[in-house]
Amino acid sequence: MLLKLKQELTSLSNPEKAKILRKFFKTGKGQYGEGDIFLGLTSQQIKDIAKKFYDLNLSEMQNLLESKIHEERVCALRILVAKFNKFKKERIKQREIYEFYLKNSHRINNWDLVDLSAPNIVGEFLQKEDASILRQLAKSSNLWERRIAIVSTYSFIRKRSFGETLVISEILLNDEHDLIHKAVGWMLREVGKRNKNALEIFLQPRYKKMPRTMLRYAIEKFPEEERKKYLKGKI
Repeated sequence: MLLKLKQELTSLSNPEKAKILRKFFKTGKGQYGEGDIFLGLTSQQIKDIAKKFYDLNLSEMQNLLESKIHEERVCALRILVAKFNKFKKERIKQREIYEFYLKNSHRINNWDLVDLSAPNIVGEFLQKEDASILRQLAKSSNLWERRIAIVSTYSFIRKRSFGETLVISEILLNDEHDLIHKAVGWMLREVGKRNKNALEIFLQPRYKKMPRTMLRYAIEKFPEEERKKYLKGKI
């Protein structure tokens, strides 16, 4: 089955789209996606193929995650999320997937891979566990583990629990990477959409020292005049 999945992905290769994706996902020398190979598939094409191979085991998932082909890693993660959801009443199997995911965090190494999987596996699993692992990940030297930490909290936000997001945002407030600025700002914006007061309380003592991109993302849904005041530092 694994070989067939790879063959189906390859059969849909689109060199022109692959060229665009390589640029979009920063695969050049020294960039965060350096070395990533793209076949040029659309998100829907990958979803459709993943649906056919939900019976792949973790050993086969490991093979896909170790691939340099981006779409193969996307497929693996889509299958993992589907398996995790299937085992809602089987905590042992969910834990196995969660632990497998964290063991392979270094292979979940682009922002789209993190965003499609972290809330739906790590975040969901930690709803019933000690979530201190997120603080450890937030302090990691690995960019993708830091992004996993903050994006995983989206699962908490969806349940109107904002504490984890605010704690991780505080840890990452001075992070140097733009992808973290965007992710933290995104999660703060999601908090604000559900509880504007909670977001404002967090922002008040911090907004002047937040990276500009992080702040812009966080206040994106605020009224225009209020946004201008924050950006001018006059709140």
